[in-house]
Amino acid sequence: MEGIGPSPAKVNVLGVAVDKLTLNEALQRVEAFLKEDRLHLIVTANPEIIMLARQDEQFAKILEQADLVTADGIGLVIGARILGEDLPERVTGIDLSSGIFRLAREKGWSFYLLGAAPGVAEAAAAQLVDKYPGLKITGWNHGYFQDSEPILREIEARRPDILLVALGMGRQEKWVWEHGHRLPVKLAIGVGGSLDVYAGRVQRAPELFQRLGLEWLYRLVRQPSRLGRMLVLPVFLWKVLKAAIF
Repeated sequence: MEGIGPSPAKVNVLGVAVDKLTLNEALQRVEAFLKEDRLHLIVTANPEIIMLARQDEQFAKILEQADLVTADGIGLVIGARILGEDLPERVTGIDLSSGIFRLAREKGWSFYLLGAAPGVAEAAAAQLVDKYPGLKITGWNHGYFQDSEPILREIEARRPDILLVALGMGRQEKWVWEHGHRLPVKLAIGVGGSLDVYAGRVQRAPELFQRLGLEWLYRLVRQPSRLGRMLVLPVFLWKVLKAAIF
């Protein structure tokens, strides 16, 4: 496969263009990205990200210029249907990165893990290498840093192919965008809380909840402190309904 090829179709959800593809198609895009010698950014979007983009012009611009924006949330799939569009399935950050790990063993791609609380990225690296024998993780650093310079120097020295950034919604994408000229990586993905899951600190929803699109409910029951964040979902759906009607 030469180059990236044509971009997938996009669905406009409240001003954010979300790529219309399946997980397998997203992985094909990743494989193509890794053949190009430049930085590519993937954003895994949920309703919170869509709503943040409506308030934050800089973040909206990053989403507009990202190489891939996937639907990481059943709310986006439902919202697209209300708007008369179709997103074939959720492509979550954790499912996408897990698929990339499986491919990486065959392709020889290397990773750097950045983010989460102290000790989490290191624990995630150990668990991932155990789960995917032969996986190359060149380094890691927690997300509670004030100065980016030492991290950038380490990434420059280690030269990983893929950077997984878990600094939280918005901040992780802005960090990549701000420092992209220093990052010798071919792909950067904002993965939110995925490192906590990989490290075994947080349990992902059972498969039944995942299939039914109810991961958000499982997380809310396990972490009631997320209620404030979850309140954005009905606001998002109300705005989608208004956009569909008017």
